[in-house]
Amino acid sequence: MDEIKDIAKEMIQAILPIAVIVVVLQLILFENPWPMVVQFLVGVVLVTLGLGLFLLGVKIGLLPLGEAIGSEIPKSGSVPILIFAFLAIGIAVTVAEPDVRVLAHQIDVVSDGEITKRILVTFVAIGVGVFMAIAALRVVLGVPMSYIIIGGYLTIFGLSALVPPHFVPISFDSGGVTTGPMTVPFILALGVGLTSVLGGKRSLSDSFGFVALASIGPVIAVMLLGVIYG
Repeated sequence: MDEIKDIAKEMIQAILPIAVIVVVLQLILFENPWPMVVQFLVGVVLVTLGLGLFLLGVKIGLLPLGEAIGSEIPKSGSVPILIFAFLAIGIAVTVAEPDVRVLAHQIDVVSDGEITKRILVTFVAIGVGVFMAIAALRVVLGVPMSYIIIGGYLTIFGLSALVPPHFVPISFDSGGVTTGPMTVPFILALGVGLTSVLGGKRSLSDSFGFVALASIGPVIAVMLLGVIYG
């Protein structure tokens, strides 16, 4: 019951300010705003209920599952299995991310089908999966996070000079949408579970940074897609 109250409080704090601003703007800018206001408020209620149920599912199911998987995989003692598992999980959770689907649809429409939803989702998912595998390997080898982040962004800046200009903002948006409500909780829980087994004295610091690395992958992947299309 306490979890439901906490989620309800979070929903009110997150959605109420936006709803108030939008309603006020509608009342000021439009001559007969009430039909749109009513339609908007109905949508707000539905979004609030849906997001609340989703967050409840994340807390009671997704987070414990991710942490359990992250702590069990290393016990196999096989680094290739660990890398493959994180690669597959990264791809699967990205394909299920609603934000990625929304971006892919918008780009499909704007590009008149030149960049299809399937192609963009595939490249973004592969990018997340590869960098999730790199993040897991980093914990195993004890590589400092700064090395991978610097190397990743140097690669991004290098690729940005090779891709068509319109692919650069698409690439960075692709990295942003992977930090959505589906991907982030699972990746964080997965990282906590992994580092609780392999992190040792570094378990606290190694638990962080998985999302940062996962967001680099899609940027590089979509830029490589731009090189192909270019």
